[in-house]
Amino acid sequence: MIDDIYNRRVLELAANIPRLGRLANPDATAKAHSRLCGSTVVVDLRVKDGRVVDFAHDVKACALGQASSSLMAHHVIGATAEELHALRDQMTRMLKADGPPPSGKWADFAVLEAVRGYKARHASTLLTFDAVADALGQIAARHAAQEAAPAP
Repeated sequence: MIDDIYNRRVLELAANIPRLGRLANPDATAKAHSRLCGSTVVVDLRVKDGRVVDFAHDVKACALGQASSSLMAHHVIGATAEELHALRDQMTRMLKADGPPPSGKWADFAVLEAVRGYKARHASTLLTFDAVADALGQIAARHAAQEAAPAP
């Protein structure tokens, strides 16, 4: 198990997480927590014209949660909500339903494919994806409410 899921690349990612910290004025903040292992990820997002323009996170997680958070931080800027929701869905299918790993611009996330066989590690690996999806959902809900509000 150790060699499969905690390979050199995963450990490198976990040791070098970019964008650590918090944003001063995020459009949304979301927290994801795994009761199984105690890992927690808090993300702050700023979105403009439908794309993520700023991102920061506070990562208190195991090496797998750190590695997936590191990958997210490397790739999230410029992504749309649709792309990030699709990435979360694909990562979930990859781990829980033997789906294929991400490809194209998300191919780096395939390094986490080895986690598939270790169900107890799925939750911590998916924390960053769940937190980002939650934050994007908050932003979308706020925009929908603003559009539905009567004009003054």
